[in-house]
Amino acid sequence: MSFLAMLGTALCSFILTIILTPFFMNYAHKKKAGQMIREEGPKWHEKKSGTPTMGGLVFDVVIVVTAIVVPLIMQEMTPQILILDFILALYGFLGFFDDSIKLLKKQNEGLKAWQKLLGQIIGGIIFLIVYQIEGLPFSLNIFGFEMNVAWIYALFVLFWLIGFSNAVNLTDGIDGLVAGQATIAFGAYAVIAYVQNQNDVLIFCLAVIGALCGFFLFNKKPAKIFMGDMGSLALGGGLAAVSILVHHELSLLFIGLIFVFETASVILQVISFKTTGKRIFKMSPLHHHFELSGWSEWKIDTIFWLTGLIMAVLSLWVIL
Repeated sequence: MSFLAMLGTALCSFILTIILTPFFMNYAHKKKAGQMIREEGPKWHEKKSGTPTMGGLVFDVVIVVTAIVVPLIMQEMTPQILILDFILALYGFLGFFDDSIKLLKKQNEGLKAWQKLLGQIIGGIIFLIVYQIEGLPFSLNIFGFEMNVAWIYALFVLFWLIGFSNAVNLTDGIDGLVAGQATIAFGAYAVIAYVQNQNDVLIFCLAVIGALCGFFLFNKKPAKIFMGDMGSLALGGGLAAVSILVHHELSLLFIGLIFVFETASVILQVISFKTTGKRIFKMSPLHHHFELSGWSEWKIDTIFWLTGLIMAVLSLWVIL
């Protein structure tokens, strides 16, 4: 895939996003579709209440359209890119329902946990069916060692898609954090896909990168719009699916280290509080702990992005 083709793919999704996002923001303002802020969250977040949410709708649509039109033009359409589009769209659809319920009820609670989980499992099963039909390896690449146990790998794929979908969702708590971190992670996998000559996966990653760069212009602090669950759930599912298709699944533990830390902080906080009655962090997920420690959102973003970038570069150095 030529440099011009790669640049054109990213630019296409970037331009579409910066054109469509203001229209969606205006619509959200008219409908008063603003974010509900967690009551137990940092008090200074209350001023963000009413900021348009569900911005993920814009970049989800842009990514799917770009990742269908570009492969058709370049004659690179494959079941792999279609299943990537499907996971992004389905998990985004779950997020849409979650966000919509929150807006209708004027509270920060949407779909029940089991409803969201059921949808994620169904998406994972469909992913696995396409994966098997395409004859892709049902083996887990454990840092060079292949574990060839199909049913274990199938369970792993479900866990990976669900786990990272929720991990990115948990990370989306301050302005611009997920947009920046997801761009870094998809950028790393774009490099891997390019080296592997997986143009279909590469096109998808470039479409995501372009769309997120466009969305970041509106989502950086002070955010004019939030991506909502519709954006974060879709990005997490898409990221996990990409790591599976390039067959470097466990690399996501390092390339997506920030997402892992954010999730681990929530798990550890719950375990500690339920077993000892004490909290490890001032608040979880981890970014809230640093906020309550006096860090500005920009400082948290910068440190987290830099950490993610270093881990992504180190991971590429090891893999490639």
